[in-house]
Amino acid sequence: MAAPEESLRRRKVGSAGPGPGSPPGPGRDPAGCPARLGAGTFWLTRIVLLRALAFVYFVAFLVAFHQNKQLIGDRGLLPCRLYLRSVQQHFRGGAGWDAVSYAPTLLWLLDWSHMDSNLDAIALLGLGVSSFILVTGCANMVLMAALWVLYMSLVNVGQVWYSFGWESQLLETGFLGIFLCPLWTLSRLPRGTPTSRIVVWGFRWLIFRIMLGAGLIKIRGDQCWRDLTCMDFHYETQPVPNPVAYFLHRSPWWVHRIETLGNHFLELVVPFFVFLGRRMCVLHGVLQILFQVVLIISGNLSFLNWLTIVPSIACFDDATLGFLFPSGPGGLKDQVLKMQKKEGQGVQPMPRYGCMVRQAVNLAMGILVAWLSIPVVLNLLSPKQVMNSSFNPLRIVNTYGAFGSITKERTEVILQGTASPNASAPDAVWEDYEFKCKPGDLRRRPCLISPYHHRLDWLMWFAAFQTYEHNEWILHLAGKLLVNDAQTLSLLAFNPFAGRAPPRWVRGEHYRYKFSRPGGGHAANGKWWIRRRLGAYFPPLSLQDLKGYFKAREWPYTELE
Repeated sequence: MAAPEESLRRRKVGSAGPGPGSPPGPGRDPAGCPARLGAGTFWLTRIVLLRALAFVYFVAFLVAFHQNKQLIGDRGLLPCRLYLRSVQQHFRGGAGWDAVSYAPTLLWLLDWSHMDSNLDAIALLGLGVSSFILVTGCANMVLMAALWVLYMSLVNVGQVWYSFGWESQLLETGFLGIFLCPLWTLSRLPRGTPTSRIVVWGFRWLIFRIMLGAGLIKIRGDQCWRDLTCMDFHYETQPVPNPVAYFLHRSPWWVHRIETLGNHFLELVVPFFVFLGRRMCVLHGVLQILFQVVLIISGNLSFLNWLTIVPSIACFDDATLGFLFPSGPGGLKDQVLKMQKKEGQGVQPMPRYGCMVRQAVNLAMGILVAWLSIPVVLNLLSPKQVMNSSFNPLRIVNTYGAFGSITKERTEVILQGTASPNASAPDAVWEDYEFKCKPGDLRRRPCLISPYHHRLDWLMWFAAFQTYEHNEWILHLAGKLLVNDAQTLSLLAFNPFAGRAPPRWVRGEHYRYKFSRPGGGHAANGKWWIRRRLGAYFPPLSLQDLKGYFKAREWPYTELE
């Protein structure tokens, strides 16, 4: 009889605990299970959004800090000081309203004699602010507005180096991010400032336009998008392929057809899910984020895909994103749960004057975005759709699109130098310069750098299917190579004349590049690429040849002497 008594004793001990009338423990429902966050609030969504946006800002300012001096600095390839001076001359005066509104930038207020220092200061300040938000997950309108103004100040003087669609996309995303936050308070959960649904829908409207614009420009653009053959070429001819693209390019033809159909579904059908209720909106967010992850894996598209993930996060509420946060007592998730319970019990904080002002500001922002969206929507509906354009200098609401046409062959400009006194001599030895990431050396593995962005490498890709007359900066680059300019050479991976006299001549050669076949003879010899010479891109040039060219464009020739 001892065994039954022992069993009964264990059952009594096991049933010890709070009685039926006892309140549940923190973070648990009356049944004793962990409590779940309710749908419809965006406290945690705001934290994830701010951190994701701060990460992209951090990368953008890091790129600016590393490359701005070489590209738009005092001795850059396209000095922004000359650009601002040309804007002044266009409007026949100094830094008047017309000039400032045409190119809004803080540089109008700074001393142009030290432009490198100005550019570094803007980039470092942006790095500092974005780092703080990324680490803490909290921000206010002042910090977010500062990031927006700082980056806009670079974009509007960046000229061709900042002409990519994601620059405007970051500014529009950053503008919406300003209204996510309280004016002054620095708290991850500013209880008096719940996330505005107007702002949430602003982000959803943004991702809708980004994806639909990208889909429509493809259907209206290159024939290969309609006959489903574009992916036969994309991996090889995209601006900066990565190692994964090398293998994806050799996928069976039917895989490429499925990829193209999937792209059309994700860009032309899925965007409308955002308007079909909470579950479909969540599905939209999941599909778009997965799509961007696939694009990140298969190519080096700068921070574009990382940035496109940011507005997709607005498709998720606290109930969806709760798994990202720990469930312990006193944690963020627990605090949001308590706020939701109070709201469910009808406990509402007393409305304050500042709260009402903020609601009015958010409403005004929503009206502004709606008004500025009119030409954007008309552009989407137009058979002559234009992608990656802005209808206002502040770039608050823009048009988007990507790869409306696909190049079927990859061409590259290879810069070469020689120490020979006679460029046309048969025995002249021409040596190749190597860029950080763009194809050059046939044996060099394609790089993997996303979300970082090598701006010069991208512009060299565009230059390859144009002429040097369309890209004057490339001759400025040639002049820099003729003197072994250290600042410019920091943008390159290999200088064949390092540690010795600079070349006497520099030329540009035009090549057709193709991926080698995995497992084939070229790949067995360590070659990722095969190339064939097409001809000269620009003829051999010496310092003397460039003197008049530099003076006509007000580029300092003395730096080449």
